[in-house]
Amino acid sequence: MSLNTEVGFVAVDPGNRDLRGLIVRLDDELKSRYPHETIYVVDFSDPKVREMIFVVAYAADRPVGCGGLRPLAADSSVMELKRFYVDPDTRKQGIADRMLLDLEQRAQAAGCREIRLETGIKQPEATALYEKHGYRPIDLFGRYIGDPDSLCYGKSLS
Repeated sequence: MSLNTEVGFVAVDPGNRDLRGLIVRLDDELKSRYPHETIYVVDFSDPKVREMIFVVAYAADRPVGCGGLRPLAADSSVMELKRFYVDPDTRKQGIADRMLLDLEQRAQAAGCREIRLETGIKQPEATALYEKHGYRPIDLFGRYIGDPDSLCYGKSLS
């Protein structure tokens, strides 16, 4: 695949097979980077997962990336970016940039004014992507408070 590969972003249900497969691969990658640390996973049995927005990136009908948005505020004015992942075979082709922009547009359409996220200290490519798109370091929030491997970022969408 080249940088000009057509990529489509499709909103999917949490039970989508392609989404689940990508998340398994993401979790495996995180476990290899953080073999002795806590990996934050999605509990698909939690009814609140149904409130999330998930997208799968498809290139040539092949699932190559995923991401989600979880409301942090009851009115969806603040959301958390979750399970953001691009398949290693398709990285460095602009898919992550386009998927992040797609998710930001979906968040705005849902009434979101701020996105927050957590990433890890062993993911410099992720922090570079987020900083490139205007995300700035913020205090650790929620379950990440006190986790020495976590970095949190936020961005105003207004």
